[in-house]
Amino acid sequence: MLDIILLEDEPILSQELGEFLEEQGYAPLRLDSLQAFDRHFDPKRHRLAVIDIGLPDGSGLELIRRLRHSGEPVGIVVFSAHSTSLDRIRGLAVGADHYLGKGCDLDELAATLGALVRRLDLQHEAPPQPSAKPCWTLELGPRHLHVPGAPLVPLSQQDLVVLGCLMASPGASISRRQIVAALGADYLDYDQRRLDTQMRRLRRRVEDISGRPLPVKTLRNSGYCFYEPATVLD
Repeated sequence: MLDIILLEDEPILSQELGEFLEEQGYAPLRLDSLQAFDRHFDPKRHRLAVIDIGLPDGSGLELIRRLRHSGEPVGIVVFSAHSTSLDRIRGLAVGADHYLGKGCDLDELAATLGALVRRLDLQHEAPPQPSAKPCWTLELGPRHLHVPGAPLVPLSQQDLVVLGCLMASPGASISRRQIVAALGADYLDYDQRRLDTQMRRLRRRVEDISGRPLPVKTLRNSGYCFYEPATVLD
């Protein structure tokens, strides 16, 4: 999966866009400020970025100008509520590859990113990998998630159960029914919004503590898939 940075400070929109990008086959790192971008951006890993203009600590245009000035070969799509002709001209002038308004259909965003991937020849690009890719490790006893190369993430009991279902079968599709059953609830009586909320909080917790996105892909109308190598320890 191609890594992509999503720089958007509105929490609900960021979550929705992140899930949409996952469904399109990307691995999004959701960030909400220029400071967070500077802290987490890795030019060897992040070759794509979707950037909002109005951010709490500055302008996305200045960030784009800075990236282009430093010669970073990142493909940039502006996704902004400011989408007049003048806004688009300014965005493209400072170095954005594409400029979309937030009112556009998300399928247009997907098509734009796909065209950018082809133009930059990223289809077969992958970051350098060690001979054995590090596993994400879930420890059931102490309720810890070991993130490769990142701080340990303590988990609640419910988060532990959900991750246990997903990480026991990495790469497999795990249905909502399976997860709800593992939580000890009746699927027919279970409010599906509770699971959606829990997944959002879990993603945010892992990312806030470790600095890495949780490698769980949302499968529309089906369930979830943990797509990185993983192991579960008692």
